[in-house]
Amino acid sequence: MVAERSEPLRPVQFLTVAEVASMMRVSKMTVYRLVHSGELPAARVGRSFRVPQRAVEDYLRNAYFDAG
Repeated sequence: MVAERSEPLRPVQFLTVAEVASMMRVSKMTVYRLVHSGELPAARVGRSFRVPQRAVEDYLRNAYFDAG
């Protein structure tokens, strides 16, 4: 049996759905839709979701498009 090396987790800043909605200026339902569709990764904590801040930043960075 090979022992796995466990690397320490890097600190992750988690946001609530309400905080994500405020950052993105959308409704909480829109954030829930993004989470349930898999477009925005989230961790379930009890009955709530927590979204890594980095995931929100990456989503927004990739959401820009050239409309011209």
